[in-house]
This record gives sequence, C-alpha cells and structure tokens, in this order.
Amino acid sequence: MPNSRQPLQSTAEASTPLVSLRRGAGQLFETERRLNAVLNNASVSIFLMDDRQHCIYMNRAAEQLTGWTLEEVLARDCPLHDIVHHTYPDGRPFPLHECAIDRAFPENNQERGEEVFVHRDGHFYPVGFTASPIRDDAANIIGTIIEVRDISEEKAAAERQRLLINELNHRVKNTLATVQSIAAQTFRGPPDPAARGVFDARMAALSTAHNVLVEDNWESASLRSVIERALAPHLLAEVDLNRFQLQGPDARLHPKVAVTLAMALHELMTNAAKYGALAVPDGQVILTWSLHDLDDGRQQLNLRWEECGGPPVVTPTRKGFGSRLIERQLPMEFDGSAEITYAPAGVICELQIPLTTLGWVGQESIEGRQAL
Repeated sequence: MPNSRQPLQSTAEASTPLVSLRRGAGQLFETERRLNAVLNNASVSIFLMDDRQHCIYMNRAAEQLTGWTLEEVLARDCPLHDIVHHTYPDGRPFPLHECAIDRAFPENNQERGEEVFVHRDGHFYPVGFTASPIRDDAANIIGTIIEVRDISEEKAAAERQRLLINELNHRVKNTLATVQSIAAQTFRGPPDPAARGVFDARMAALSTAHNVLVEDNWESASLRSVIERALAPHLLAEVDLNRFQLQGPDARLHPKVAVTLAMALHELMTNAAKYGALAVPDGQVILTWSLHDLDDGRQQLNLRWEECGGPPVVTPTRKGFGSRLIERQLPMEFDGSAEITYAPAGVICELQIPLTTLGWVGQESIEGRQAL
C-alpha cells in the first residue's frame, strides 16, 4: 500500500489519552514501512485491486513488468485490465468480463493460470498469475490481490526444447539413413573382413564428426576442426607434416553440413591412402578453401582437394560409395555442386556448398519473440 500515512498529531490538552494512540500510530506506520520494503524487494509482481477492479497498489516489480508506475495507474482511474490486459495478441479487444483474473472477485475463488499482458510500449508477454479475493472482518470481499510473473523465458525454453527434440529426431533419422547406405554399399556380396574394416572406418568418421558437434551442443561446428579431425588418422601417423597442406579461413558450419563434409573428406582421404597420393611416400594432399558472399546473405564454401606426387591416376570404370556421396548427396542436400576430376597427375575434387543458416528450425521465431 502507498506509504502515505503519518503519525497522528494532538494538542497539549489531549496529551494524556494520545500517548497510547500516538504509540499505536507509530507502530502502524512502522509496520506499513516494513511491508512496503518487503513488497518492493519482492521479485514477483503484486497488484492490489479494490471492488471496482481498480489498482490501488503495485510494487516495484509490477511497475517494471508493466512499464507503468503506480502514480500513472492511479491517474488513469480505470480497471487495471484496461491498462495491461485490454487486447488479445491477435489484435481483438479483450473485454473485462472475459478476463480470468477478474473472476476471482465476483466468484469468490482463487484463480490461477496463464494470460498474455500488454506492455506499456505495446508488446505482448505471457504471464503466470494467481488472483485471490480479499475479505474484511465480516468475510465480505472487498478487493483482489494478484501475483504475476513473466513466463516468457519458460515459454521460450519449452518451445526451444520441443523444436530441438524434433530437430534431433530428424538428424538421428538422417544419420541412420546414412548408416544404412554405408552398410548396403560396404557389405554388398559375400562376407569380407576387409569390407568390415572399411565399414568400421566409415562409422568412426561419422562418430568423429558427431564429436565435433557435441563439443558445441550440436549448434554448429568449426570448419577447420571438421577438416582436421577428418584427416586426423593420417595427420597423426605422418612424420612429414608437409604431406598435407591446409589453407583457408575458419567458419561455423551447420551440423548437417559438418557431418556430410566430414564423410566426404573421409572418403577422399581413404581413396588417397589406398590408390592415390597417400599410398606413396612422396605424395601430397593440398586442401584449400575460401568463403564467398551470396546474394541472399549467406556464404558459400568453395573447397578444393588436390593430390599430387602419387601414382598415375586412371579413371575408374565404376563409381563407389565415396564418389556417389560426394557428387550426389552434397548437391542434393545443399543445392551446391561437386566435381571429381581424375587427372593423371592426381585426383582433384572441387566442392561449392552454400552454407545453411546456423541454428535449428524455429530458432528465429523463438529468439525474435524474446527480443520483443
């Protein structure tokens, strides 16, 4: 309640009976002062309504929540509903008789629930509320006390969790589809221990790509980390580090791009180790990449894998899993391009991948809602 009361004053002639009265008024003033201190330091917003649903008190948290000061609300001399709860989010007027908060007074019940308030600056925000009737000594209802808290963060977190679960389910399905494709290509024909080794290596490459993403909570992955970890089995085994030349800027990759790129690099490295530049002591792999701005605001990754110093290259008579992964999946998933050239001096692979916007489906809508 407003801190407006003062200790009663008395004349000298009435000093005797007013001793106890003055003491009582002082105690009441001190109690009110302490109550105001508690209320104004509370994190929950508190409103006190009279029997007309006019707000006669609001604490500091309520002022911060609504954008209105108590003085401004009192000056409006109208139901609080008409100040902070007058419009539905779709723009329709919100009549007082439809308000769940207001029902606590006429129905003599405590009401709990969620509503959407309108801030003074016009933006909407969700709140959780408890509205309880206030009774006098004769048990008559004389007003309502309302506790309100902003639940924007809770709503956003719940929506974010739902979207993340959907995104995770989608990615797991994609991963399982990739595993099925790898298994179908690897184990075609009679059982072969060598084929099992190839399969295990591909699973390890997929796992490594996922590890890079886990480090950043599946939000994005470092381009350089994806490249270095995809090449790690040979990078760590080589004494001569000049066998690999890596050059290009770092960037953040969408998880989907990171996994597919890691698998493509693994296939290129495996092929180079078996038949290409990494199969001989003097062979080299030169991996360069650059980023270019596109008209739609995204960036495009241009990556070039080039082998040199290896055995003479012969164009294969049929394309294996690695070639199909690179030349079909990359363009299909990301609307980019991929080309493998079997030049006599060494295999060359050129990738152009428009980078997917970071984040998960629905993130912009959630974060945009929070920014209002």
